[in-house]
Amino acid sequence: MWAEAAVQLHTVRDLLRFAVSRFQEGELTFGHGTDNAYDEAAYLILHALRLPLDRLEPFLDAQLLPREVEAVLALLARRVNERIPSAYLTHEAWLGEYRFYVDERVIVPRSHIAEILDQGLDAWVRDSGAVTRALDLCTGSGCLAILLAHAYPAAKVDAVDLSPEALEVAARNVQDYGLEQRVRLMKSDLFSALGRERYDVIVSNPPYVARAAMQTLPPEYRREPTLALSAGEDGMDVVKRILQDAGRHLSRAGVLIVEVGSGRAALEAAVPQIDFTWLETRAGSDLVFLLERGQLPG
Repeated sequence: MWAEAAVQLHTVRDLLRFAVSRFQEGELTFGHGTDNAYDEAAYLILHALRLPLDRLEPFLDAQLLPREVEAVLALLARRVNERIPSAYLTHEAWLGEYRFYVDERVIVPRSHIAEILDQGLDAWVRDSGAVTRALDLCTGSGCLAILLAHAYPAAKVDAVDLSPEALEVAARNVQDYGLEQRVRLMKSDLFSALGRERYDVIVSNPPYVARAAMQTLPPEYRREPTLALSAGEDGMDVVKRILQDAGRHLSRAGVLIVEVGSGRAALEAAVPQIDFTWLETRAGSDLVFLLERGQLPG
């Protein structure tokens, strides 16, 4: 079929229709930048042709050179046959207007905390200029640390991860944004290497997939590092460790923001003594919580 397509397909519209059909037929799973076959196909085709990612319509009926068709089909075939997330195929992921380099050493950036930082935390952080220290736990690609640096221009940002491989990716992204003087990358098991450092804002998109859920993840998600996903029986092992120590690393008016995915019920059952504030996101109001220093142990 793929060889026949290389001969019969000539336009972007042809390739788009073919890609959507193959993606549907292959029952692909989305969620690493797009949530449906059409958007995923459009993104991969535009990327392969080096066209603007936000301008599909003007090019739909453009006639392509044979080598261009072959390049697109090669990318689409890998997506279908190997079930590789598109972000790993193109080595890029987007959070709003921010582009990040990614590969298999890190999970694909998709944190709802990015949206929250973009909207601002005025109810809790009334003066963004007063934020001088910020921390990103489990930084992965470094995306949230970079967003923290943009949200709080006066802040020095620490970004920690247990994976040396992830920190290599983060270093590339920090360099791409010219933030080497403001974002410090550190290998650390959560707070263990941070001594007595205190922060005005701490964010974390930690591992939060429960053991049973790990066994049923689609192939695309199993391509991501297990260390960045798996978090014990109920998925809350890492989050509970963060809660235990975060109070000692927050400034007097500091806030902690953590994403837990679908783990709200498990978390509230595990620590019923804490009254979480759940923040609104486009995907729902039970995915990300905020706590002030006084609400935390210690």
